[in-house]
Amino acid sequence: MRVVICPDKFKGSLSAFEVGRAIRSGIQRRWPGLDPVLHPMSDGGDGMLDVLTRNLDLEPVSVVVADPLFRPVTAAYGVSPDRTTAYLESARASGLGLLTEPERDCLETTTLGTGQMIRDALNRGAGRIILGIGGSATNDAGIGMAAALGYRFLDRSGAELRPIGRNLVRLDTIDDGGVAPELPAVEVIVASDVGNPLHGEHGAARVFARQKGADETAIRLLDRGLANFARVVEQKWNLDLQRIPGAGGAGGLGGGAIAFLGARLRSGVEMMIELTGLEARIARADLVITGEGCLDEQTLTGKAVAGVARLAGRHGKKLAVICGSSSLSAARLRSLGIHYLEAIMNQGRSLDDAMAHAFGYVEDAAAALAHRIDGSTHPN
Repeated sequence: MRVVICPDKFKGSLSAFEVGRAIRSGIQRRWPGLDPVLHPMSDGGDGMLDVLTRNLDLEPVSVVVADPLFRPVTAAYGVSPDRTTAYLESARASGLGLLTEPERDCLETTTLGTGQMIRDALNRGAGRIILGIGGSATNDAGIGMAAALGYRFLDRSGAELRPIGRNLVRLDTIDDGGVAPELPAVEVIVASDVGNPLHGEHGAARVFARQKGADETAIRLLDRGLANFARVVEQKWNLDLQRIPGAGGAGGLGGGAIAFLGARLRSGVEMMIELTGLEARIARADLVITGEGCLDEQTLTGKAVAGVARLAGRHGKKLAVICGSSSLSAARLRSLGIHYLEAIMNQGRSLDDAMAHAFGYVEDAAAALAHRIDGSTHPN
């Protein structure tokens, strides 16, 4: 039997590569002669760069930029062998993982460091930029990123605003007179894992800001700020960001990338499938095993598992999922084409225990999965 293992990360505990190795080890307990193909995946969020570096032989570049709280941090990105394309992951500069729990406050955080990475790539001659925007600690609609590229943001009095989420509500004017001259000629593609609008009930602030440290008062302020940002952008460029699905990704960074970089948004998982050649491997497989930390309704909106499921279904392949937890009903699982599911938290473990011993638990879940699979699919 030909098996492809293509999981995403388990956020906060295991990288996609570690999840893949744990699954392989677990199924080999049951099927010791099996040599599965490991193909770690990403949906365009944190972890994207590691996956692409392995698949595309990227040259690593390190640059000191601002973290979400304006402190210096060394961030890495990748450059293609022909040096024409730069692959950036905003989480390396503006990610939630760079902050401790008490530091999380998306009223005060910025995407400035992401813009500084882009500026560095432009200085090195990149003509194309692939930007993954998942895992952000920010809700600034990308004004921090844009500030690093020469944009200025002014209030009604003409004073320049610090590029943070709190100040979106005060934004009155965007000054683009000092924008980096190389920027208009660069093709920018944004890999996003969500389709949320910029503001409103399903917008960036109301859906995602709480996990970035915002309370209800802050969420209301941030949502008003995003609506104000959309108004200013529409007045300046006749561009209605609210009508573009995914503009609310990464605290509005998706919308900011469209407005300031002329970016095109793409499904992160579909782009990763294409760049890593996953479809050809699944087409030759008998069994596909994927996974992520939390399987829920958000999984269906653009996460790696949903993308892999569509691909497995297209080729008529059996699909198994190993996850930390699942809140999806049996009907939902069937609608995704998932034939087997093993969820670590279903065994009654505490979250802290599951996170601390994730590798071993994923390994055990994979062994249990192999045991459940019908003998007709046995590799020997």
